[in-house]
Amino acid sequence: MNKKNAKRCAGWRRAVSGLLLTTLILAVACCDAQRGTDATPPAKPDRQAAVEGTIVALGDSLTAGLGVPEENAYPAVLARKLEAKGYAYRVVNAGVSGETSSGALSRIDWVIASLNPDIVILETGANDGLRGIDPNLLEANLDKICARLKAKNIEVLLAGMKMLPNLGPEYIKAFGGIYPRMASKYDLVFMPFILKDVAGDPSLNQPDKLHPTAQGYARIVDNIYPYVLQTIERHRQRKP
Repeated sequence: MNKKNAKRCAGWRRAVSGLLLTTLILAVACCDAQRGTDATPPAKPDRQAAVEGTIVALGDSLTAGLGVPEENAYPAVLARKLEAKGYAYRVVNAGVSGETSSGALSRIDWVIASLNPDIVILETGANDGLRGIDPNLLEANLDKICARLKAKNIEVLLAGMKMLPNLGPEYIKAFGGIYPRMASKYDLVFMPFILKDVAGDPSLNQPDKLHPTAQGYARIVDNIYPYVLQTIERHRQRKP
């Protein structure tokens, strides 16, 4: 091969190599562009659904769920029902077994500061009655509890209680009149008797005849649910 042909071949090789290199670069660029278009974007971290408010169930063993698993106590059953119906409210069980209204009063400031409730379901006084405590003390304690809750713009659902007939008609009358007076004084949502349709029914109570079974708590939730919705509506109306 003469020098002229050798130079011509070398030029062709350089041209072909340049063309191949340019084609390769373009192919890589096109692939990268396609990946950028078709690739699935990184999954965003899961976020909890926005909570519209916190409901604190404050009470004694009837709230705590003495004798049943925690998931069968009425606050847990209520939480599941609200969630199933689309209400984004967290429900906290703040029940303490054996507590009287004096005990509830002693921890109300802690409940407000630590649990930051928007709504409180207030169930207390049963142990006051069973121990024969002066109804005037129960009324004074409830008055202070309700006043502190209302001062913090917390909506209150007051769950009433009735006493056993063996305590005598005068005590029963004095005891029973406290709850509607408090509800009226502070303009509270009021459920007259939290154990409606449950008290006295052996099939819905544990052997002690005082504390509901899981089925009894389900009945309580069915009965209290409309009052809870009424209280939620009040809370929504107060929100800015």
